Amino acid sequence: MALLSLTDAQLAYGHWALLDRASLSLEAGERLGLIGRNGTGKSSLLKVLAGLEKLDDGLLQQQQGLRRHYLPQEPSFAPEATIFDAVSEGVAEAKALRARYEAHQDGDDLDALQTRIEALDGWTWEQRVDATLQRLALDPARRVDSLSGGLKKRVALAQALVAQPDVLFLDEPTNHLDLEAIVWLQELLAEWRGALIVVTHDRSFLDAVATRIVELDRGILRSYPGRYSAYEATKQRELEAEALLNARADKLLAQEEVWVRQGVEARRTRSVARIGRLEGLRAARAARREQVGRVKLDLDAGERSGQLVAVLEGVSKAWPRPDGSLRQVVRGLDLTVLRGDRLGIVGPNGAGKTTLLKLILGNLSPDEGVVRTGTKRTVAYFDQLREVLDPEKTLAETISPGSDWVEIGGTRKHVIGYLGDFLFPPQRANAPVRTLSGGERNRLLLARLFAQPANVLVLDEPTNDLDIETLELLEELLSSYPGTVFLVSHDRRFVDAVVTSVLVAEGADGEGRWKEYEGGIEDWLAQSRRAAALQATAAKAARGLPAPAPGGPALAPASPPPAAAPAVARRKLSYKEQRELDALPDRLAALEAEQKALELRLADPGLYAAVGSTEYAALQARHAALDEELLAALERWEALGG
Repeated sequence: MALLSLTDAQLAYGHWALLDRASLSLEAGERLGLIGRNGTGKSSLLKVLAGLEKLDDGLLQQQQGLRRHYLPQEPSFAPEATIFDAVSEGVAEAKALRARYEAHQDGDDLDALQTRIEALDGWTWEQRVDATLQRLALDPARRVDSLSGGLKKRVALAQALVAQPDVLFLDEPTNHLDLEAIVWLQELLAEWRGALIVVTHDRSFLDAVATRIVELDRGILRSYPGRYSAYEATKQRELEAEALLNARADKLLAQEEVWVRQGVEARRTRSVARIGRLEGLRAARAARREQVGRVKLDLDAGERSGQLVAVLEGVSKAWPRPDGSLRQVVRGLDLTVLRGDRLGIVGPNGAGKTTLLKLILGNLSPDEGVVRTGTKRTVAYFDQLREVLDPEKTLAETISPGSDWVEIGGTRKHVIGYLGDFLFPPQRANAPVRTLSGGERNRLLLARLFAQPANVLVLDEPTNDLDIETLELLEELLSSYPGTVFLVSHDRRFVDAVVTSVLVAEGADGEGRWKEYEGGIEDWLAQSRRAAALQATAAKAARGLPAPAPGGPALAPASPPPAAAPAVARRKLSYKEQRELDALPDRLAALEAEQKALELRLADPGLYAAVGSTEYAALQARHAALDEELLAALERWEALGG
């Protein structure tokens, strides 16, 4: 028997049905990933299944004694509560019953109380809380209101785990978590023995956690066994088949409409039947709920920036701690960002990603080192906290204050139509921002961001609360964007689809070491794994065989190692080749210096007017040729055994 089952469920807000005779069942041990567009009702469905909201109609059945726990997007805790207090709320019933048993007031049925306490494992609830806190590396004495958003999520999860529910409901659990915490949560849920329903936009997380994907689409729940990657292929085929079926039905309806307007010329009985079929086609067309429209993303890069966007040389920055000591956020960083680069900034919460962004953009002065910023930069900033949104302003005022028009790429568009591109209907244009959901606010922030021309985009956690389809469209837009992108995100798949390199925080907290890797997060992880494997191999070789344990059996004699392959003898260089090899380091250094100087010169906005078109073209040609010469010199150095 299923743990939970939903039959003919109906739920509506206003005239729009969130659930339209939807059905769903959850078996023991299943891990469901619940997906769908923003506003389709995923959070509402989760609350219905968790017993926090009621259906308008339909039936929700559950096994007797089923324990459910719901973890909201933004968990809340009692003011001034410690972590121990907050987590122990997960065993609130057991605490209350044991306290009541120990007080044994007159009229209490002690036998019934004892039975219920034992059923809840309430005699040792303190030990359960302590064990969970140790497992999740939480300090029980710290106050919850002093924690970051990521740590508050961890406390809420500890509260859920200590309750030992049969079904756990998670609403966007990866929001505000850094990459390390997301991987930790994946591993934790992979070991979870209970059933799980999770709402998330993180496709990598879904692939790692879910055993079945359930999509809420136009009020109907559709189930797809397997991981998210399998769902993607199946869904594409279904949408194509649905579009073809609808097109055929519309064609037949159009033909029948033409026939009925021409008059009835056939026998009466046949005409009546045909008119009945026409009425049926009309009713089916009226009842059809069309697929929700796609967001139309368009971005005006404006005037091209200079070739050089930012150069950091030996940059360091530290912030004071409460005890007066300094915490190093950035130490000795060298970085060059050119026009068209898409740089991802990756690190745990509190590593200093926002500080680093401000240093790169020139909005913050370093303690040591030099920051040079390029010319003709117009910067647009996406703030994960949405602080630029005034909750009392209307959507139209937010997009285009003081005007009814928006200009994108030289084309004027009315603000109502522009909002429609981001799936905001005309009747909501004059609604205040405070009425929007989290996902809708992020869509509005994107609309505001893209309404202004910019050749440098700074995106700080743009993926929070966005539905998967909008994420994919944003990926496509940023991948073809000709300007420069700085991206802070913990969504691995999104980062990998967008960036050309990642700048990663390495080392312990307070070291301030950042290192750039070509490619995305997966490329960085692959390189890190290879480096770790090489270090482990070298350490193992240096240690040799382990010594026998004291008092234990002697180790069996090791079999002789396989004979090493004969080393390829290095070809002896001629006198001329040896001289060429000796000169190559100086040549490489000279080429790199010339390239750097030329980049700085080309970044000067007054250069064209000073030298004229012919010399300016020659400088650009020389800059392009330097890349080829550097590559040829490096290949020659490798060929000669340098």
